[in-house]
Amino acid sequence: MISYTESQVQRLRELGEDVYSDARFESESEREKSFSKEMAKLKASNDKQIDGMFERPERSALARLESDLADLLVGKGFIEVKTPSIMSVASLEKMTVTRDSPLFRQVFFVDEKRCLRPMLAPNLYFVMRKLRDRTDGPVRIFEIGSCYRKESRSTYHLEEFTMLNFVELGAKNPDEGLGKCISDVMGAAGLDYEIVSEESDVYGTTVDVETDGQEIASGAVGPHPLDAAHDIHEPWFGAGFGLERIIMAKSGRTNIKKAGRTLVYLNGAKID
Repeated sequence: MISYTESQVQRLRELGEDVYSDARFESESEREKSFSKEMAKLKASNDKQIDGMFERPERSALARLESDLADLLVGKGFIEVKTPSIMSVASLEKMTVTRDSPLFRQVFFVDEKRCLRPMLAPNLYFVMRKLRDRTDGPVRIFEIGSCYRKESRSTYHLEEFTMLNFVELGAKNPDEGLGKCISDVMGAAGLDYEIVSEESDVYGTTVDVETDGQEIASGAVGPHPLDAAHDIHEPWFGAGFGLERIIMAKSGRTNIKKAGRTLVYLNGAKID
């Protein structure tokens, strides 16, 4: 028995979502006949999906998810912020992302003092510190924006990906607040999930959100050792969600590139 070649599996996955690597055939001719049949079927379905976009234009899945989650958090008293994608290397150092950190090797540097942000947290630390002195109540903020990392080639990682980060500074019950916000976001996304404890390079022990064994989000509570460098001393909770991973989980897609910013796919359909 023989299988599809690696090249054939790749081409099939570019158009479809099924896993084809387990298929077995008695001969090469049988395999080639099956491959041609599957490709024709997938191409017809892909073309139909593209034709449907002309007939029924709609926003992308990523844009709709961003809008839905922003409306959810604003409705719960969180202020939306938009911060620069270029940050200082000094900001990374405050997050313990230094030359000996594994994450440092994934950073896209603009020059010796600036880089593309690999995370939203440093900017959110800055904003909530500025807002803290303007209110007697908690500071609730969130941001949805692109982050950038030099990732290895895989079907589950992107070099530019979209994060939703929310944080509440001055929380009375951080653990309870974190759990409630995670539940609200995953409920809005329409996904079942489980909570697991993990170790991260930056935050140490984290509260991770998984769907079918795949990490969707990571959360933490403070006070935390990182806080002092940002002049933060109050209790807090926060979490970061990968929006493309949410879309993958909801749609059943096996390639995250179909869910993110790309010149190859449009709403999951291959245009290149």
